[in-house]
Amino acid sequence: MTSALKDKIIDVCDKKIAQKGTNVGISFYAFFKNKNDNPQLLMEAATWWIATHQLDHFEKAVKIKKLVQN
Repeated sequence: MTSALKDKIIDVCDKKIAQKGTNVGISFYAFFKNKNDNPQLLMEAATWWIATHQLDHFEKAVKIKKLVQN
């Protein structure tokens, strides 16, 4: 995982947790705008989320942040 994606995921998780608490769920789409302006980064996130970790569509933000930090 690139450092740019790692930083983006941690930032989004932190914001979602601050707004909605530790039980907030997110999908990998949370890291992107509704417009697909960076398909390579989207595919990197999808591969990490789906193929590498076999995560459900929605997961707790705290879980995702912990996975990225390790």
